[in-house]
Amino acid sequence: MASTEHFVGKRGLSLPRIACVDSGSSRANASRRELAAQYKFVPPEESDVIIALGGDGLVLHVIHEYLDLGRPIFGMNRGTVGFLLNAYRPDLLIERIQAAKEVILHPLRMTAKTVDGKVEESFAFNEVSILRHTRQTANVRISIDGVVRVPLLAADGVIVATSTGSTAYNLSAHGPILPLGTNVLALTPVSPFRPRHWRGALLPHTSVVEFENLDPHKRSLSVSADFKEFLEIVSVEVLEDRSRMVKLLFDPDHSLEERIREEQFAS
Repeated sequence: MASTEHFVGKRGLSLPRIACVDSGSSRANASRRELAAQYKFVPPEESDVIIALGGDGLVLHVIHEYLDLGRPIFGMNRGTVGFLLNAYRPDLLIERIQAAKEVILHPLRMTAKTVDGKVEESFAFNEVSILRHTRQTANVRISIDGVVRVPLLAADGVIVATSTGSTAYNLSAHGPILPLGTNVLALTPVSPFRPRHWRGALLPHTSVVEFENLDPHKRSLSVSADFKEFLEIVSVEVLEDRSRMVKLLFDPDHSLEERIREEQFAS
C-alpha cells in the first residue's frame, strides 16, 4: 500500500501546496525522506499538486485514487521504466512544477455484465483488456457504434488502448503506438486464431465498443480496466468518458508526447 506524506514550501504561503505519495519501495521511501527534509507535506485533499514517487504502476494508482480531487500529478521515477514519470531530482522541485508542461488525459469507462447478472463499472487510462480465463480461446463478437464488425474473434483476448496505454500491453500485443492528440483508440487482438490475419483497428475516440462473450458458460472471460479485474464476463462496453480527466505534469525537455514519439523508433 502506498504511503502518504505532505508538504508546504519553506519560502511562504504563496508557493503551491504539495502532497507526496510513494510506492512503498525502499527506494521511493528514501526519496520521500529526502524531500521531507526540505519541504513540509500537506494532505492530498489540501494540496495544489500531488508528487508521485515510484514507477508507472504507482502513477496509475495515484490517478485512480485521487481522480475526483482533480489535482495535477507530477511523478518522479523511483521504479524501473518510468514512462509516465519525470527524472528524480530533489532540488528546485517547486520551480520544476511551475515550469512543467500539462497533459490532460481522459479515461475509458468500462461497463461489464457478469454471468450472474451483476453490472461492474471502472475506468482505465491505459487500456481495457478482455482475456480468456480458461485453457480455451475466447470467442468474442465485436461491435462498433452498434454495428457488428467482427462476428467471431477467436483469440486469447482483445484490448482497447488509449494513446498513453498504446506503449504498454497494447504494444506487447503488436498493436500500434498512438501519438498524443490523435484522438483515436487502438483495438488490438491478443494472439488471434480467427480471423487469422486480422491485426486490429484504429477507432475514433468517440466510438462505443461492445464485446459479447459468445460462449460464457464454457469459455470464461475476465476484463481488466488498468489494474482492476472482473471475472465471469458476459459482455463489456467501452467508451471514452470526456467528463472525467487527469492532469499529468512533465518537465518541458522530457514531455510525454516526445516519449511516445521516441517509442516508434526504439530498437
